Amino acid sequence: MKISVEHIAKLARLSVSEKEAEAFRAQLQGILSYMEKLNELDTKDVEPTSHAVSLSNVLREDIQRDSLSKEDALANAPDHTDKFYRVPRIIE
Repeated sequence: MKISVEHIAKLARLSVSEKEAEAFRAQLQGILSYMEKLNELDTKDVEPTSHAVSLSNVLREDIQRDSLSKEDALANAPDHTDKFYRVPRIIE
């Protein structure tokens, strides 16, 4: 299959030098050659899939436990009061 790198570059609105076009042409030709090899495979008895491996959610058990104390939660805050985080004012 003949590849027109210039046409693809024009569609993508890219400027491509002749040296780049040659490199892209070789890369695209390699990709298309591989796709032609894949098209030769007999996939008649292969069911369509959306993923190569089956997916399942791995969830941990939901265990209730104590939360952080106020002191621990505020310990690493750069600026805070006894109960709250302080943040810079953004509305005047």
